[in-house]
Amino acid sequence: MQYTKPMIDLVYEIRRRVDANMKPSVKMANPDMLKELADYHHHAKDTITKTLIKELLFLAGDQWHQLLEPTPSDTAKVPDIPKQMVKVYRGQTTLVDAPHPAEEGIAMRSELLVKDIPPPAKPVRMYRGHPVL
Repeated sequence: MQYTKPMIDLVYEIRRRVDANMKPSVKMANPDMLKELADYHHHAKDTITKTLIKELLFLAGDQWHQLLEPTPSDTAKVPDIPKQMVKVYRGQTTLVDAPHPAEEGIAMRSELLVKDIPPPAKPVRMYRGHPVL
């Protein structure tokens, strides 16, 4: 997910309005910010703050907007939202899904297989299409 300009503006406004103990976690570098804001939404008393959080989660996508809907019981399953990491590249802030532990194991095994391959032989120097001895 990529943060858009309206979403960034909403985050700044929400950070300005939330309680002092919540402010450190309301920043773009926090990958769990949207989850924490959804939890804060249920306990907040300020109507404007609740509306801003609701709008932010609506812009973030349907899976995030579902976190605001009340659950009929405590045993109801929360929608499965993948762990995410914040990536910043040339000023663009994006959220990308964190690799699953199973995927990390596959990558590690492939690295081990690459290490088992012997290094290539010394390259042969060429001059005008003929090998130099």
